[in-house]
Amino acid sequence: MPTIYDVDANAFVTATAEEMKQIEQIKAPAWARFVKTGVFKERPPAQDDWWYMRSASILRKIHLKGPIGVSKLRTLYGGKKNNGVAAEHVYRASGNILRKILQQLEAAGLAKQTTINGRKGRIVTPKGESFMNKVAKGLAAAPAPAKKAKVEEVVEEPEAVEEAPLTEEAQE
Repeated sequence: MPTIYDVDANAFVTATAEEMKQIEQIKAPAWARFVKTGVFKERPPAQDDWWYMRSASILRKIHLKGPIGVSKLRTLYGGKKNNGVAAEHVYRASGNILRKILQQLEAAGLAKQTTINGRKGRIVTPKGESFMNKVAKGLAAAPAPAKKAKVEEVVEEPEAVEEAPLTEEAQE
């Protein structure tokens, strides 16, 4: 049976986001249309369903790295701020967005808080793991999209240019 390790990460997150739209506990707040995902961003996300994409991505990260908390997720989803001609600096992502998504995942029963070996954070519940395995199984059953073949460019060598005889003025 295929797991999340056996499928492409981008395809998995996209498919999981589509499945999460069916879960009533996971909904984008009204302010999500206007908010940036971090101080390093210039604009809000362009996708309308970015909340579900981020939720699916966070669920995958929890499964791979759990137990994991908001602070570590802020670092993972952070980025560099463009300061123009000044040097770039790394900034962390918005904690409010991550907290709200984690709370929604807990309300849906896909994640829970725990402490393992002194590491406090969220892990995926058995319900969440079966949810992700179901999505991965659906991806593995679907035919893989055809990859674009690399097109080799044929570079034609330039034809030999015949040199014109020099005029009398140019010879002097």
